[in-house]
Amino acid sequence: MRARHPPPSKVPGVWLFSDERARTGLRKLAARLPPGSGIVLRHDSRPPGARWRLLRRLMRLGRARRLTVLLAGTPAIARRWGADGVYLRQRDLHQARRAQALGLILTLPVHDAREARRARRAGAHAAFVSPLHPTRSHPGAPALGRAAWLRLARLAGGQPIALGGMTRARARRLNRASSIAAGWAAIDAWDEKPAKRRLRQKRNAVPT
Repeated sequence: MRARHPPPSKVPGVWLFSDERARTGLRKLAARLPPGSGIVLRHDSRPPGARWRLLRRLMRLGRARRLTVLLAGTPAIARRWGADGVYLRQRDLHQARRAQALGLILTLPVHDAREARRARRAGAHAAFVSPLHPTRSHPGAPALGRAAWLRLARLAGGQPIALGGMTRARARRLNRASSIAAGWAAIDAWDEKPAKRRLRQKRNAVPT
């Protein structure tokens, strides 16, 4: 199946990272994203068939809302399943050229200067630089802070995406404080509002 590949200049600036611990279903979270946003599908613990079906449902939703859907995995599987691109983990960096050859959007995680230089050499279209702030996903892990994050973002090249404790307000403050047009990605920021809404509804429910 042929994937829809926006050019690198159209890499989204707003992203949802899938997380199996989220209290809200992934499709419901995806429906809350602004048009033109991106999704990184992880859900690695699911069997391949179930993961493929989830990706296809996201792709159908994405067509209506102009969402870019990346698969965390290998370029070959991302291409075969019809994803727009691949979130290539550092351990699979040797497959970066394969992703480029297949016409996939190539993104990489960046946590330090070594990984940032690797992302630049690989020609990644976007680098998810993290963690900018403390995050529930990695409790106790030291946060980069703004200055260190900006150094890595400049070193990595491509579109820098801030990840780790990010919210829309924090993304605005980051961009006001720097000359980099940074994107942002989150897990909890998208999950919190629907979770709080369900809690309010439960509290306000009248016992029968």
